[in-house]
Amino acid sequence: MSAKLEALSQNLQEHLGDRIGALEVAFGEITINVDVGNYFDVMMALRDEPELRFEELMDLCGVDYSTYKNGAWDGKRFAAVSHLISIAHNWRVRVRCFAPDDDFPSIPSITSIWNSVNWFEREAFDLFGIVFPGHNDLRRILTDYGFIGHPFRKDFPISGYVEMRYDPDQQRVIYQPVTIEPREVTPRIVREEGYGDVENA
Repeated sequence: MSAKLEALSQNLQEHLGDRIGALEVAFGEITINVDVGNYFDVMMALRDEPELRFEELMDLCGVDYSTYKNGAWDGKRFAAVSHLISIAHNWRVRVRCFAPDDDFPSIPSITSIWNSVNWFEREAFDLFGIVFPGHNDLRRILTDYGFIGHPFRKDFPISGYVEMRYDPDQQRVIYQPVTIEPREVTPRIVREEGYGDVENA
């Protein structure tokens, strides 16, 4: 571990203590897991502690772990993952918080800490169905108003449930059940003869 990562790791453990569920270092970056009950307070500390001072939230995304590790994942299904950057200290940290209920995933909103997260939380709500209590305008952002379901969930069918088309008789766009057959999408790999041979290199 580099000296910079070591310093950040020590500062995180010193200021957040047992509020960190786990601290992992991989690919030159630190990820901390935070329990949903500590999530808001930890995010406040990450922004406000002078020795941490993560002024900017660069991104927040939803994650569905239901098929992670080829289905061998045995933890909670949905998580919100945030990427923070400290301009003052020139370091980054990733914060992962799992929703405790897979049937109704809910994680506190942090829009009052970083207002840049507003649309990111709406996106995670729209695409994954993660609810963010405290968000003042939590509504769909990418899918249509009448859309049913959350298309980035791993159990959502690729073809969806409904399709829309223009009906010339009714002179308007209508919704109807999907007419295409679901199929397995397997990429076809075509290689030239002798591809990868050491002798032809």
